[in-house]
Amino acid sequence: MQSDLVRRAQRGDEEAFAALVPGVTDRLLGIAYRILRDPDAAEDATQQALLIAWRKLPSLREPDRFDAWLYRLLVNACYAEVARRRVQVMPLRLLTADAAVIDSTRQSVERDRLERGFSRLSVAHRTIVVLRLHVGLSFEEIAEMVDIPIGTARSRLHYALRTLRTAIEADDALSAKGGTA
Repeated sequence: MQSDLVRRAQRGDEEAFAALVPGVTDRLLGIAYRILRDPDAAEDATQQALLIAWRKLPSLREPDRFDAWLYRLLVNACYAEVARRRVQVMPLRLLTADAAVIDSTRQSVERDRLERGFSRLSVAHRTIVVLRLHVGLSFEEIAEMVDIPIGTARSRLHYALRTLRTAIEADDALSAKGGTA
């Protein structure tokens, strides 16, 4: 059980912590990538969050809330990574030939439209979108994790989705006129 491993790790059991890490690493990397839009920055933020988790694990009061606590450490590591790199938006990557074969053209176009719109969001707004829509956290959990009021979490999601919608519509209008997005 995870909480038993957490308790053992809190007492300095490195093997228990090593047993916890594989179960969360892929999720953390996925969240970090969606927030930072840069695979290298996502790896750095994930590693930083795991290092901090190991150092601060004895201070975790509720072992059952390990995942939520770890997500909060990751979000903070993502913010620190942005500040360190001074990178807000990662340029779009072109699809490889293999990915183009796997995806239908329509799915690729839709994904590219969404990616262009998503890249226009600030890191704070991308964080809320990822935590709410990708991870499925409640506004209460997000507010606690990011250390903001619940109303601010709701407002940021609303603003982010409105910005995303506006960006996609602007790109569509530009494309309809024969320009490039």
